[in-house]
This record gives sequence, C-alpha cells and structure tokens, in this order.
Amino acid sequence: MGALPPLSPEQRRAALDKAAAARKERAEAKDALKHGLLSLREVFAGDSGSIRRMPVRALLASLPEIGKAKAQKILTEMEITESRRVRGLGVQQREHLLERVTPKG
Repeated sequence: MGALPPLSPEQRRAALDKAAAARKERAEAKDALKHGLLSLREVFAGDSGSIRRMPVRALLASLPEIGKAKAQKILTEMEITESRRVRGLGVQQREHLLERVTPKG
C-alpha cells in the first residue's frame, strides 16, 4: 500500500478535531458505564460510530467491578480476540457478553 496523500493544514486540523471528538465520546461512554448511567445493552443498541470502533476489552474494563484483568479473562473464556471491536461482535457474542456481565438481581 502506498503512503497517504498529504493533507492541507485545514484537512489536518479537521481530522485532528474529528479524532478528538471521537476520543471524548468514547471517554464519556466509558465514564457513564462505570457510574451506571449507561448499560452495556444500551451501548450495543446504539449507533455511534466512535463507540462501535472501541475495542471490546476497553468497553468491558470500564464496567463496574470489571477491570483490565477480568475483561481479558472474559474475552479469553468467550474466545473473543483481544483486538475485536464492538462493531465486530456477532449477535450471539453480544448476548453471551450481556449474560456474563449483567448483574443478577
């Protein structure tokens, strides 16, 4: 593959702004998950492109009582690759993840 075409300063600024907005949206979603303001089911049902590009590992690690190590363990147990993105999960994988991490009660 060839190199990317050079960007004008305006195009570069627009790309940087878009990337910053995506990072902010992902950070807000992870914070909302951490504090129980957003559920994993709502994330899966959403259509945000930046959240759909988030690694599943990072999404799981942001859930209450699940950190990086437990998220990795869940991915390994469910045979989901570490690099899998939210948009790459199948319907059954999503349902199994929801069953696995949703508190009973």
